[in-house]
Amino acid sequence: MRKIKIMTDSASDVPYEAEERYGIKVLCFAIAVDDQSYTERRDFTPTEFYDILTHASRIPTTAQYTPVQFEEAYEEVWQEGCSDLIYVGINSKGSGTFQNSLIARENFYEAHPEAREQLQIHCLDSRTYCLGYGYPVVEAAIKAEKGASAQEIVSYLENWFSCCSVYFTPYTLEYVKKSGRVSAAAAFVGELVGLKPIISFPDGESKVLTKVRGERAVVPALAKMAQSTMIPHTEYAVIVGANPEYARQLAAEMEKAVGYPPAMIGNLGAAIAVNAGPDVVGIVIRNKDRAAGR
Repeated sequence: MRKIKIMTDSASDVPYEAEERYGIKVLCFAIAVDDQSYTERRDFTPTEFYDILTHASRIPTTAQYTPVQFEEAYEEVWQEGCSDLIYVGINSKGSGTFQNSLIARENFYEAHPEAREQLQIHCLDSRTYCLGYGYPVVEAAIKAEKGASAQEIVSYLENWFSCCSVYFTPYTLEYVKKSGRVSAAAAFVGELVGLKPIISFPDGESKVLTKVRGERAVVPALAKMAQSTMIPHTEYAVIVGANPEYARQLAAEMEKAVGYPPAMIGNLGAAIAVNAGPDVVGIVIRNKDRAAGR
């Protein structure tokens, strides 16, 4: 029987309990805050990082996972006797980490030619962020535990990423402005008139889909957009930052609209919070237009 290991990076925001329960290997990004080095998920929880972020004198920086680090991870999985490693990585258009996973795969096989027949390494570009790939990673691990083949799991993940959409709104524009997700001029105007952007990542590129006026309009607007674009009766997940009330509101609004609760509610992790800020709410769906190729 083949032994499958599911691996991802910390920007997926896989819940800690799922990481431990299903043996998911999470590669954790390094984050520098005011000249202090940290490792995401290991040195702080998401909630603890929101406080760190709020009090930082400048925007923290993240570091890519390097080819050498990937090779070490591949070596560990090989030594465990796994037959397949399925790595799902952060959006390649926002980070060089995924490309490093491919470089490392070739380097690993060159160093261990016998491993080509023993360990199949599948590297998948999620083309998205946070629970946009964290949720299906957990589902992939569940499938592996139930005996699904590596190809069945890869096919599931590829299908998910072909139609996944993440919609999210930062309640303050300070962080997206500094990260370049929204232009400084647009952010400045938005702050003056109380506009909040709904941002997504079609084809891996960040895009402001629309803007709503005032904080109270955010959750209804996200729910309406999600309901109108999601494939009926499919699962969805809710993402939240420092204020859990936003998640409760969005989950309740969605359940009222579609008749069932979110499959997962998760905190935005540090790697994405440095660009979006601590006050965020969002939703992950399967998009019917993307599924139809529109």
